[in-house]
Amino acid sequence: MITPFRIDVPQSAVDDLVARLARTRWPDELPGAGWAYGVNRDYLVDLAEYWRTGYDWRAHEARLNAIPQFTTTIDGQRVHFLHARSPEPDATPLIITHGWPSTGYDFLDVLGPLTDPRAHGGDPADAFHVVVPSVPGFAFSGPTRERGWGVNRTARAWAELMRRLGYDRYGAQGGDFGSIVSPELGRIAPDHVIGVHVNALANASTPVDPAELDTLEAADREQARKNQAWWYAHSGYATQMSTRPQTLAYALNDSPAGQLAWNLEWFVDWDPTTTERTPIDRDTILTNVTIFWLTETAGSAARLYLEAGAEAWGRRPERSPVPTGVANFLGDRAVRGLAELSNTVTHWSRYPRGGHFASLQAPDLLVTDIREFFRATAAR
Repeated sequence: MITPFRIDVPQSAVDDLVARLARTRWPDELPGAGWAYGVNRDYLVDLAEYWRTGYDWRAHEARLNAIPQFTTTIDGQRVHFLHARSPEPDATPLIITHGWPSTGYDFLDVLGPLTDPRAHGGDPADAFHVVVPSVPGFAFSGPTRERGWGVNRTARAWAELMRRLGYDRYGAQGGDFGSIVSPELGRIAPDHVIGVHVNALANASTPVDPAELDTLEAADREQARKNQAWWYAHSGYATQMSTRPQTLAYALNDSPAGQLAWNLEWFVDWDPTTTERTPIDRDTILTNVTIFWLTETAGSAARLYLEAGAEAWGRRPERSPVPTGVANFLGDRAVRGLAELSNTVTHWSRYPRGGHFASLQAPDLLVTDIREFFRATAAR
């Protein structure tokens, strides 16, 4: 059964958030440390104060509620999803998967152009019916109630969701963790998935066998080595969540400032002082964090890393037969030679701007790339 859903957070929960922010006990910080030891205190204090006094949850709640939303139970787990249908009757169904620490809110700016290109200066032949589920354990699909909700089980749930919606042939798209789930959906349902498009391809964290390195061209081999060094320096958050997520959950579920700091570590795209990347709107950051806070799912979202660890990071998945497109934005570290070990790559693009969160930092380029990939896939 699929049930209509509307977000309606009690005002008491919003008031409690504001009160907790007012009582934050801030830690000290080394003089001149900046971001070298983690999230900068001055930056976080300023953002938390805006969250307490200037941020309007109700405005963003209303923006989400403008998109049709539903819930259904799949494999014993509640799954929440946005379902934006195109006015074009022949539109291609497309399921989009977010990563961490995101929610479906990240895709609101691309829904209009994807579903109704005619109204956004595009070709109506490029229209999509878009389904945006919340990953089990995240936001309104959480918390999870049992073990095992990793990449494969999530992808199987997506296949069932699309079946229930009456979509027999469809595309898949995703970034960050979605770039792992979406190809997995292609592996388990190759007769239904017409193509997989990803951005922020998560292969920097996959161990590279020396024999695999030997098969790469020199530039790819060097990039793969750099990726491993980069991941070692930036993977503390993933190590904690993939090994001891419950310990972390106590702090995140009790302190909104603590949860903001934890999520912000990734949202600043690892380089808050850069002038090259497009910053993420602070209201968007706070809306994602607020959703985690109000649904009390920071801990269950963290569990995904433990559940998926052996699947996603401990081994390289089998090669998918489904046509796959990879969009690389500024700061992405995808290596084509490695991507081709697990995917049938038919489209590879690179853009000089954007960032890890392309739907927020370069929505126009992401929409263009999705259209180009599926247009070419349909012509095959």
